[in-house]
Amino acid sequence: MSISRRNFLKASTVLAGSALMPSAIAETALAQSNTSTQDQAKPDYTVRIAASPVEIAPKKIISTTTYNGQFPGPLLRFKEGQRVTVDIFNDTDTPEQLHWHGQFVPVDVDGAAEEGTPFVSARGKRRISFVPQPSGYRFYHTHNRAGADLAAGQYSGQVGPVYIEPKHEPGRYDREVFLVLKEFEPTFSRGGDMAIDALSPATRVKSLEEQGDSAMKTSLEKGMPKGYEVGYDSFTINGKMLGHGEPVRVKQGDRVLFHVLNGSATEIRSLALPGHTFRVIALDGNPVPSPVNVPVLWLGTAERVSAIVEMNHPGIWIMGDTADDDRHHGMGTVVEYAGRNGAPVWIAPQKSRWNYAHFAKPGATAPAPDETFDMTFVKDNAALDGFNKWTINGVAYPMSNMMAPALFHLKQGHRYRLHMRNASDDIHPIHLHRHSFELTNIAGIPTAGVMKDVVMLGGYQEISVDFVANNPGMTLFHCHQQLHMDFGFMTLFDYVG
Repeated sequence: MSISRRNFLKASTVLAGSALMPSAIAETALAQSNTSTQDQAKPDYTVRIAASPVEIAPKKIISTTTYNGQFPGPLLRFKEGQRVTVDIFNDTDTPEQLHWHGQFVPVDVDGAAEEGTPFVSARGKRRISFVPQPSGYRFYHTHNRAGADLAAGQYSGQVGPVYIEPKHEPGRYDREVFLVLKEFEPTFSRGGDMAIDALSPATRVKSLEEQGDSAMKTSLEKGMPKGYEVGYDSFTINGKMLGHGEPVRVKQGDRVLFHVLNGSATEIRSLALPGHTFRVIALDGNPVPSPVNVPVLWLGTAERVSAIVEMNHPGIWIMGDTADDDRHHGMGTVVEYAGRNGAPVWIAPQKSRWNYAHFAKPGATAPAPDETFDMTFVKDNAALDGFNKWTINGVAYPMSNMMAPALFHLKQGHRYRLHMRNASDDIHPIHLHRHSFELTNIAGIPTAGVMKDVVMLGGYQEISVDFVANNPGMTLFHCHQQLHMDFGFMTLFDYVG
């Protein structure tokens, strides 16, 4: 395909509209809840939300909202099961939410207004306390909806890594490197997103494809343009465009454990290192039953991969996205062996798709669930002021409410299967708050043993995941693509017994 994803998505349109803002009622309630005698004690960690400049390349400075004045936010290292206290200061004029992604925490600290978490008021402070769990690579990020405001939500710089120390690491390594992949300078465009051939198996469900194609054809015949998408001008790893910032310095023979986070608001990312392979040992922080060597990592929005690379190919290399245009505009970093010099080199890897089943438990099948919820995801092209509207079983999450009635009801201790069907051509990174789920069927193929909190569901495909209802309270389920989440692609689970 001759057109690049970046140029295809680059905006020529400035959209009028306002972001989805928390209500004054919520802000007032939070201000009242923030006063506590415990505020006199010193916190274990402090996170400060504020607008700040970020230099992503020499003389290229962007202004965005960050944690502690930096991007990514500071790495927070917790110990599993050891309670922590965190003070969150909000130095902006907008009430904020800080979500502890991938952790089993109660709703009052999870950081989602839809579940009932209080906001951190504008120019205010909130102290929270929780027990970090489970172990592994997690992260924290804003959970504000952005709507049409490309400075809000995860379009901003509010992303930071969390590592919860496990009792036993799943692999032997010499050092750790944390990488956060993120784009900046977003813009709107018309025309639809570019298809990404990343997932295997690539089996499509004919009925879903017919449903999606028919709906799009009908919309276009009525004269509707394609819905808004988002593109980016600048791409970074750890807040620096390729060629800027410090390289990853290694020695021959090192075993480096890379913890990679896709901190994007909307983009699926890939990552390759010429002449090397990644031995994947954990997905979303959870050790995999079957570590596998792969030439390319693929990550949906909010996914994490932990992989060991044996440094056995000396040189100076570009570790970067396989999409040439994105890499040329910054999505990469330099890996430099000791004693080597010269210009960094990129060599395109062999083409490969991402198959979650490769990391599963061989020959195993998941236990039968107590109940199955069937879920179908549908796109209504350009239905909301030019934005695509997204529905789950025909229902779009209301844009005017922070909280809405739960569509699905859980009983404590029961095992549930989510059978998800995608009637669109988009890849959806699906996220369930406050729980982990097991991948149990991928495009019609049974699997077991892979635990995650985000999974990519391919266009016109189906997938099943199982989870145990073991963390009572309202629980948010959504696509982690900011545009999809903001315009309907969310729902709630509640516990009824």
